[in-house]
Amino acid sequence: MWSVPDPVLNCCEGDVLVLLDSSGSVASYEFFHMVDFLKELLLPFSLGPDQVRVGLLQVGTEPHLEFSFDTYSSQDGLQAALGRTKQLKGNTNTVDALLMARNQVLKQGVPGGARPDLPRVLVWLTDGVDPGEVQEPMARLREEGVAILVVSTGHGNYQVLREVVSPPAEEHLFFVDIDDITIISEDLRNAIIEIIRAERLQVKSVTTTTAQLEWRPVLAGTGYYDIQFGPIRTGQTGGTGRSGTSPGTGLGPFQRITRPGDASSAKLIDLHPDTTYRVTLTPKANLEFNSLHATFTTLPEVQPVVQTLSTVTVSESSTNSVRVSWGPLLPHLIQGYQLEYSALPTGPLRVVSVSNRQNTTVLTGLQPDTQYLVTVSARQASGRERAMTVKVCTQEVLPALSDLQLTTVGDESVQLHWTGSYDGLRGYWVTWERGQSQRSTLYLPPNQLSTTLNHVPSRARVCVSPVYRTARGEGLCCTA
Repeated sequence: MWSVPDPVLNCCEGDVLVLLDSSGSVASYEFFHMVDFLKELLLPFSLGPDQVRVGLLQVGTEPHLEFSFDTYSSQDGLQAALGRTKQLKGNTNTVDALLMARNQVLKQGVPGGARPDLPRVLVWLTDGVDPGEVQEPMARLREEGVAILVVSTGHGNYQVLREVVSPPAEEHLFFVDIDDITIISEDLRNAIIEIIRAERLQVKSVTTTTAQLEWRPVLAGTGYYDIQFGPIRTGQTGGTGRSGTSPGTGLGPFQRITRPGDASSAKLIDLHPDTTYRVTLTPKANLEFNSLHATFTTLPEVQPVVQTLSTVTVSESSTNSVRVSWGPLLPHLIQGYQLEYSALPTGPLRVVSVSNRQNTTVLTGLQPDTQYLVTVSARQASGRERAMTVKVCTQEVLPALSDLQLTTVGDESVQLHWTGSYDGLRGYWVTWERGQSQRSTLYLPPNQLSTTLNHVPSRARVCVSPVYRTARGEGLCCTA
């Protein structure tokens, strides 16, 4: 098993398509070594949707897509798939394979194709024998941004192969005997890395005062990362500043933090809201690495939302008045309050204005036993209003019984007479004592103004009360 070079593990982000000559001109012995070479070449890369993806397209009489970019996201799966790869034999139809690569595999934005805005690499592994007219399709791929690297294990046409590779040819074109092919593994891998190295500094989770930095680790646990950041003027994104000030700004001191060589993220804190920052990350180690830059703007500070009117309550309801209260009381934000109310369903609208230092008032002159719709509005200094609406009910008028007469008509019998017939009257409630703490009751209709009670003990208390829709009115009592 090959050892894995640590610095490569998480370095890159891109799509690599291997174009493997699987025709009959390649001996089985050579094909086996080519596949073995690919396994070693690709082993160090971290695979996944946010890292490196690998596809394999075989060249034969008809091109055959062994697997596409989104098939394998782990080295175990990729290595096993390479080990299962069988040679096609047949003719060397490289041109058709290149057309398939261009129109399907390397095409961006199509299902199973390459990812947009990420580097694409075509690694062509061939014995160099009769590749066909590959110059034009290779040129089209290069024009579309695909980097082309070539490995020839035979005696191919040097001029043709030099013409199709991406410059510089001395770094992207390899001639090697099949028995010695492993000696170019590191050089070819480094050439791929230079193309797909993810030298990007990403800024995520930006808030009013913090931001999260993420990058691909390149130090493999050695050295450290130097991070400098500070505010910049709007529209200014470059330059270097004097020591102690933000690079290119002069707006204030920049800040500096460091992270160990195995880190891949850092959190920036104590930032100013609604401010544009420039951040520079520099890997520090024995080798030289490019500095990474990014610009971001913190979120503006959001003023807390104040509920200028959140509650409205009703109390002290009577037949012609009701108390309405509201809150919270915020005289520094509110200019005044206004109450609008009307009887339902179509009563006239009445308006009452209240001071901003008052959170309760009594509505008077209301009709008895009536439902009202009351709206309380808080007028803010900014001109905005917040309103809440409630329904309130006045009490029903409950006239008391005005006269009650009791007449004895026999042993333990009495006759009752009373005066009634009031508006809204529903009936009368008669109660009397029957001895030993027992009580009898009788309900009579509103048009009946007298009744006779039997078995009423001496000195028993007899009461008559008017009954209305919502409650009993005040009654009268007599002693038998």
